[in-house]
Amino acid sequence: MAPSIKQLRYICAVAEHKHFSKAAQACHVTQSTLSAAIQDLESQLGVIIFERTKKSVLITPLGERLLHQARLVLGGVQDFTSLARSHDEALAGEIRLGVIPTIGPFLLPRLLAELRNSYPQLKLYLKEDLSAQLAQQLQQGQLDLIILAFPYALPGMETLSLLRDEFLLCLPPGHPLEKSKQVRQQQLRGESLLLLEEGHCLRDHALEACKLESADRDLVYQGTSLHTLVQMVANGLGVTLLPAISTEADVLGDTHLQLKHFSNENVSREIGLAWRKSDPRRGEYLLLADFIRDNTPGTIPIVR
Repeated sequence: MAPSIKQLRYICAVAEHKHFSKAAQACHVTQSTLSAAIQDLESQLGVIIFERTKKSVLITPLGERLLHQARLVLGGVQDFTSLARSHDEALAGEIRLGVIPTIGPFLLPRLLAELRNSYPQLKLYLKEDLSAQLAQQLQQGQLDLIILAFPYALPGMETLSLLRDEFLLCLPPGHPLEKSKQVRQQQLRGESLLLLEEGHCLRDHALEACKLESADRDLVYQGTSLHTLVQMVANGLGVTLLPAISTEADVLGDTHLQLKHFSNENVSREIGLAWRKSDPRRGEYLLLADFIRDNTPGTIPIVR
């Protein structure tokens, strides 16, 4: 007997939440229903996907391989549905869009009104999460499209660079670099550098763009958002790196902090789209990409 789509969704939910009760809530079923369906699946296949204890849920090595295949199957099911809708007019119907926290609040608000005016039949459902979670949800068909920062490994996905987003150095009042017109990466060596916590790709992209090794910096705080980092700088705890789209969206507020450009024009990140290669709506995503490029001031479009 072949596994059902529900069973595949259930095991992916348990793998994501590492908890049967939370997975059941996410799937809108009772825990007993979800547990019974997974036990039936394991019995049908003659395998153990999850090791269950009172305190944790562990995925077996074979379970990891089966989960990878399950996500591909679920992504294919979503593409099957998309193909049935692909004859409709461009950018009409539903698109489930994922976006990372260091892009979404600064890029999307200015776009949504224009997008609604240009494509009134489009229903855009937004999900904000970290890159790793968005990539997984895209793979298993929970999302149609994601916006994130490159480079980021996305096997099996088609990617498209949209914009180049410059990094700016944010300084507290009275900082020695305050009077400089531009700064160089090496001037950050030894500075108390405020960065986002582990898991945010902006952290790694900023360090790579500035060519800073661990020995070159004094990391004194790990923030959960760019707004938090701004407040830390305002309180004299150090300096930080801010993407230009956040400063265009007034992330500084009324702090009156100083922003400095780097003399090296390559101190930046790329913002781009990703979708499953099997998704038949590629043409619509390219159209959306052009729309984003044309309606995002303060950035440099990347056309390839």
